[in-house]
This record gives sequence, C-alpha cells and structure tokens, in this order.
Amino acid sequence: MPPVQRTPRDTAVAKPGPAAPAAPAAASTPTIQLIPASAEGALDAAEEAVDLLLDSGRAPGEVLVITTGEPHPWAAHELSFGEAAYWAQHDAGDDVFYADASAVGRAASRPVVVVAVNGGPDATAATALPLALGRAGTLLIVCGDPQQINAVLGAGV
Repeated sequence: MPPVQRTPRDTAVAKPGPAAPAAPAAASTPTIQLIPASAEGALDAAEEAVDLLLDSGRAPGEVLVITTGEPHPWAAHELSFGEAAYWAQHDAGDDVFYADASAVGRAASRPVVVVAVNGGPDATAATALPLALGRAGTLLIVCGDPQQINAVLGAGV
C-alpha cells in the first residue's frame, strides 16, 4: 500500500520526498505522510523514507528520525560513546539524527521529521507524535499502524 499524505482538509496518496511549497494559509502546518507498517516493520519503513528523502535531494542535516520502541541502531551505537558526544552530533546538524521518543523535547526542529512507531507503550506514541509534529518544519512522516497513528494525530492535531 502506498504512503498516505494527510493535510488538515484532505487525503491523497504520496511518496516521501521534498514537500511542495505550501499554500500561504497552510505555511505553518507541516504536511503529514503516513506510511502503513507493523510495529516490527516501522523502522525499516522509516529507513526507506530517509533513503528516498536523501535520494530526492534533501540534505542529511534536514532530517530527524524518532523511534517509539527500540532505539535505532545508529543511536544505540552513538550513545555508547556518551551523551555529550551524541548530542554534539545533533547540535552540529550536518547529518540525519536518530533519537528516542523520550528525547524529542531536547531535539531541535528540522525541516523533516520521520517517526517510526516501532513499539513501546501507546502513551509514548501519543506523546511523541504531537511533539514530532511541532518539530517538523515542512514534513512529518509517520511509519506505523494507521489506526494507532490516526487515533493519536486526530486527537493531537
């Protein structure tokens, strides 16, 4: 099933990529794209979305990836060198940054935020998705169970 792009007023099929210029009235609201995936497949779907974004010309520093369950392997590896080194990479802003949902409040805004709803308590996704929407400048891509995501985004947007 292709990803679904949602705006506050309509639904259309879309692929992750650079967002088209927004209409002036919607300039402050990022476009939301939903990529249906199981909790087990959400991280892979997020990786594919990141690859498509980079292949379409997005700079790596424009992308933040958030996980709600197990951390992304990159984040786990980088955290093994300590919190200071990990967050220094975030602050440098020159590469895709991977963070756990619990760290969304500390992460800076980026043009594109990709959320992998890859497990964890429902409350984690319910908290992380609205925060991720607030961190996304132009595009929020959410990979996971559509029913869970729609329930959260419908209540949080």
